[in-house]
Amino acid sequence: MVKKKYYVTTAIDYVNAEPHVGHGFEKVLADALVRWKKLNGENVWFLTGTDENAQKNAQVAKEKGIDPQKFVNKNSKIFIKLCEKLNVNYDRFIRTTEKEHKKNAREIFKKVYDNGEIYKGKYEGLYCVGCEEYKTERDLIDGKCPEHNKEPDLISEDAYFFKLSKYKNKLIKFVDSYVVPKSRKNEILSRLKNEELRDLCVSRTNLDWGIDSPIDDKFKIYVWFDALINYISGADGNWPADVHVVGKGINWFHSVIWPAILMSVGFELPKKLLVHGYLNLGGNKISKSLGNTINPIVLVDKYGADSVRYSLLKCSVFEDSDYSEEILIERNNNELANKLGNLVSRVAGLVEKNGLEKCENKLLKKLKLKNIQKFFESYELDKALNEIFAFIDKCNEYVQKKKPWETKDRKVLYELVDSIKVIGILLWPFIPFTSEKIAEQFGFEIKFKEIGRGIKVKKIKKGEILFKKI
Repeated sequence: MVKKKYYVTTAIDYVNAEPHVGHGFEKVLADALVRWKKLNGENVWFLTGTDENAQKNAQVAKEKGIDPQKFVNKNSKIFIKLCEKLNVNYDRFIRTTEKEHKKNAREIFKKVYDNGEIYKGKYEGLYCVGCEEYKTERDLIDGKCPEHNKEPDLISEDAYFFKLSKYKNKLIKFVDSYVVPKSRKNEILSRLKNEELRDLCVSRTNLDWGIDSPIDDKFKIYVWFDALINYISGADGNWPADVHVVGKGINWFHSVIWPAILMSVGFELPKKLLVHGYLNLGGNKISKSLGNTINPIVLVDKYGADSVRYSLLKCSVFEDSDYSEEILIERNNNELANKLGNLVSRVAGLVEKNGLEKCENKLLKKLKLKNIQKFFESYELDKALNEIFAFIDKCNEYVQKKKPWETKDRKVLYELVDSIKVIGILLWPFIPFTSEKIAEQFGFEIKFKEIGRGIKVKKIKKGEILFKKI
């Protein structure tokens, strides 16, 4: 039997508009996790993609006078381009209009129905097209959806319901070890323990876009039921997922609805749900619906993939963070150019003139490697990155203290070169292009096991500046 790969997913994105920088944040966050696993020699399967059966995709296509399929075909390509621009190295890009996914969605829906857990009734209540979600009054702020700042539609229609309420106790037990961080887990547990868990409406009527229901051709499958199944459609035999990476706005779908569907059909459950915070612009969430987006493709074209990746991955994983072009520029100049770029450039120049002499690298004792490993295990990538840059600071201080431009001490230079090797390896999940440039210049392999092995003495030449100041 082929060993299952470590399986990482992002949420799949609506294609009703072009991607914003929040999409970029989630993609590079997942990509950094994947690259960390690869550094450690693990075999990984990484899935991302687009959610194309949503009503709001059809609505925008209609407004633009475009056939919905042509519209989603065109826009999904932009999300593929986003991954390419940000150097997000996925294994599979799934689109929910694919035949295989539609087949899977219908089969799983039918299986839940055959198990007696889908029944017919009438839905009367609120529905937010932006979220593609049924709402209650408690979900609203001043009568509006807080995600989209719009009043939801009041709808009344015949519908099919999934017996979500049946799984309340099982979900409470499951969520306790599933959701990260603790604050997001507690939000879900509070709702499950203190509120009524209602059965979920899993159909829509009077729509001509979406996946046909396998039990009643007058209905379409509710888009969230269909969308979540992408993780199985795109698994390539690697289910269950080891970690789903999603934003806090869709925590409920992934921590309650998704596991309940899987419980209903007897599938294995995913291992972890990493719920990240939002990026804010001037205190407001960056979103397409609020119209305050920053286009990440434009940022990459302007500043380069690694500067954008670094500026995003410095943001808090679990909490909301302010983000702007100004923040990107500041992080590029103060940290990438001044600290990392300056260290590599100075040391390479000195080694080119004076050479190296192999010795024990005592400087490495200042690196808190166990902390970095621990932060990756707890998905706190921003903290791992801070630890790496704390070591870069130590290396820059060491240069100033030892003054190798005066002493021409080749042992000191060896310590610095070996430390740069370690920095290059550890930064690969965050800024892969740059790490690969450093590895080529200094002559080492980007593998975690190389960290404890002293770098071979060789000729090193000063290369191009890694990061230009903006």
